[in-house]
Amino acid sequence: MLKVNTARIAEFTWSSPEGEIIGAGKEISEELGRKPDSTDLKERHPFDVEICRIPPGKSPYTYHSHSAQWEFYHVISGSGVVRHTEGTTPIEVGDAFLFKPNEPHQITNDGAQDLILSVVADNPLGESYYHPDSNEWTVPIPKRTIVREAAREHHEGNK
Repeated sequence: MLKVNTARIAEFTWSSPEGEIIGAGKEISEELGRKPDSTDLKERHPFDVEICRIPPGKSPYTYHSHSAQWEFYHVISGSGVVRHTEGTTPIEVGDAFLFKPNEPHQITNDGAQDLILSVVADNPLGESYYHPDSNEWTVPIPKRTIVREAAREHHEGNK
């Protein structure tokens, strides 16, 4: 059996250049030995588990969809709102929700405290991401790269 204590996992952070997109996470699956770049399914694991922390007033990602990946979310603490194709839906402690491939979504913390979510994704090989607001694709080849006529450091929709 493999076991980790999530309180002891180092948190990593990310942000857009102007700070509108900010998030933090703990990669539980990688602490349990997942090798994300491996094509061996025994090393990749069949799913990826992360704890995501979103500061008040922020979103960890732009509005986006996945070409092949499913994502399951469970709200551990805090509150927020999820933007999706049918509008927006408030979320709170105990809520669980799922996005299938090609379903655009964006989570925003609209509360006064950190929004903390468990995220489970199936991590298929060959995954790419579409950003409807900026009409851009992110294609991991071999790392996340924005495919455009001219290279940029961030998505047009990020501030």
